[in-house]
Amino acid sequence: MTPETHIVDITRVIQLAIAPVFLLTALGTIVGVLSNRLARIVDRTRTLEDRLGHMPLPDLKSAYHELALLGRRMRLAYLAIALSVVCALFVGLLIAIAFIDAFLLVDLSKFIALLFIAAMVALISSLVVFLREIFLAVTSARNAIHLKQKIQARLVSASRARSAPDAKSPAPFEGDTA
Repeated sequence: MTPETHIVDITRVIQLAIAPVFLLTALGTIVGVLSNRLARIVDRTRTLEDRLGHMPLPDLKSAYHELALLGRRMRLAYLAIALSVVCALFVGLLIAIAFIDAFLLVDLSKFIALLFIAAMVALISSLVVFLREIFLAVTSARNAIHLKQKIQARLVSASRARSAPDAKSPAPFEGDTA
C-alpha cells in the first residue's frame, strides 16, 4: 500500500469514528445524571438512618420500608451506571479497533459490528434499568403524597369533630338566659 492509501484509509476511519465519539459524549452525560441520582439516594438513606434512633415507634415501620425502597433504587442506579460504563468501554474499543483495522490487512469489520451491537445492548439495558429506577422513585413519591393526604384528612375530620357542638346537649334557645 502506498502512503496515500493509508492517509485515505485513516481519513475514512476518522470520519466513521465521529458518530461513536458523540455517543461517548452522550454516555458521559447519562453517567453524570445517574451519579447525581445515586448521590441523592445515598444522602437520603444516610439522613433516614441517622433519624432512626430518634423516631417514635409507629414511624419506624415506614422508615424501614423507605430504606428498603432506597436500597432497591440504589442498586438499580448502580447497575444503570455500570451498564453505561460497559457501553462506553465497548464504544472506545470499537474506535480503537477501527483504527487498528485501517493499518492491518486483516478484516475486523465483523468484530467491530459485534462491538457496536454489544454497546447498543448495554446502552438499551442501562436505559431500561434507569427507567425502572425512575418508576420506583415516582411511585414512592406518589405513595408518600397519598399517605400525607390521608393523614391530613383524618386530622381535619378529627379537628372538626372536636370543634362541633355536642349533639347530646340541647341547643340553647334565643330567649334562654343562664
